[in-house]
This record gives sequence, C-alpha cells and structure tokens, in this order.
Amino acid sequence: MARVGGPVSSWNKLLQDANPRGHLVQLYKSDERLLIRNVAEYISAGLSRGQSLLVIATQEHSQAAFLRLEHEGVDVQTATHNGRLLIVDAVEAVDRSLENGRPDWSRFDDVVGTLIRQIAARPDYSGLRVHTEMAGVLWKKGFDVAAIQLERFWNNLLASQAFSLFCAYPIDVFDQQFQISTLDALLCSHTHLLPTGVTGQLENAINRAMEEVLGPRVNDLKLLIKANYRPSWAVLPRAEAIVLWIRNNLPDDANAILTRARRYYRPGEAPAPLAADAATNSPLD
Repeated sequence: MARVGGPVSSWNKLLQDANPRGHLVQLYKSDERLLIRNVAEYISAGLSRGQSLLVIATQEHSQAAFLRLEHEGVDVQTATHNGRLLIVDAVEAVDRSLENGRPDWSRFDDVVGTLIRQIAARPDYSGLRVHTEMAGVLWKKGFDVAAIQLERFWNNLLASQAFSLFCAYPIDVFDQQFQISTLDALLCSHTHLLPTGVTGQLENAINRAMEEVLGPRVNDLKLLIKANYRPSWAVLPRAEAIVLWIRNNLPDDANAILTRARRYYRPGEAPAPLAADAATNSPLD
C-alpha cells in the first residue's frame, strides 16, 4: 500500500477519525496497556459517530478493552445488543480462514468478508471500523508469511468496501525482530504505524542510550539520521523510524544501544495524549 503523504496532526486523531480505507497497525509487546487504551478509544469514537464496530481480537484483549470502555461510561452491552458492536474471537477466525495451514481467500472472505457485507447492508449503516488481531495471531506463532498474506486479503476487502482497519501485532521494538528486513512487507501493508508508547519517552531512552554507547560519535550520527532516517513505506512515528535506522546502519552497536534503551524506557501507567510525531518531523533535537 502506498505511503500516505504529509504529516498527521496527531496520532490520536488517526484513531478518532479512522478514515475509510486507512490501515493502522499497533505493535504492543513492550506495552500491552497501550493497545487496550487505543482499541478502547477506537471503538468509543466509532460508537459516538454512529458507526458499526467489528472487533476480531483475542478474548483477553477484547475483555480488557470492554472493561475500560464500561469504566469510561460507554454502554457496551447496548451496542452489542443492537448489533452495532460485533465481537469475534481472533483465534477461531484464523482457524476458519486457513486451508491446509495457509490463509485461503475463499475461506477468509466467507468468515470476514461476509460479516462486513452484512454490516454494510444494515438500514442504519453509517460506516464501519474493524479492529483485528488475526494476522497478529499468526505472527505470534511464527507464521510471518501467512500473516502478511492475510494482510493482503484485508487490503483486498478494503479496496472493495470502504471501512477503517486497525491491526495489532505482538512485536517489541527493542527486539532484533524489529528491523527492516523482517518488517518490510508488514509495513508496506499498512498506511500508518502507531506509536509504541508515550510520546517522547521512547525517543528519550534511545537518545540517552546512543550517547552512552557511541560517545563522541553520537553528534555526527544524529546529523546523519536527520538526513536519512525517513522511511518509504507506512507513516512511522519518529522514535520507531530511528530504531529501524539504527538496526540497519549500526549493526555492531544496535544491540548495545537498544538493550540500554529498553532499560531506560518506562511506559507510564496512564499514557498521555499522543502528540504529532510523524516520521517527517526532525528527530533528535
């Protein structure tokens, strides 16, 4: 999917507005609470706009998100009873979408496409938001090729039916898995990568770790990152884009930098609003 041009005004706005055919992705392994917060915000904003919601998540995550919504005064039971909020178990949906262990378009369309078309045919239909962890379930099992194939199926549905899509993957930005060679296809399948944690905290941790590991070299490298770190696929938050740059350009120092950064990174109990932080901004001021 082509890169969306121009910076976004805020990451929260992406969740709240959820433009049709937008394909967002959240990496949550380093801070699972942020995923629950963002899913709840995505659902709440959709319900407040009179839209329908299809949530295909693990039971643990859907229950946690609905508890948060109820705590915030959102009437989840009424939305479910009225058919505006439909809940599907992600593990079951994945199993029903496979043929001989591989994603099959016909099966996927029967499981997911049919639901989306039924929702769109409702007389009170005024838009649809989908949150899915189906590809994330496959990724967690080590079936990354199958996960990307499932993303292609989702993009096929997006091309034929206007709805917003919000995916989630159990990936840790500090792990070696978070690098261009591993994530290229995943990022190409989405329009935006949402921030991993509270705005500024991840970048501050990376800056501190770089200064300690690289010493006097760090100033020249910061200038190089400013000139070269911008990605060419999905819109990325600044900190995550810098991590990818470090993995790709400083292979001898990357593990030491990111091991220290993990130690310094402390996601908050209650994440602050996510300010504008797109990869088009200048990093490492």
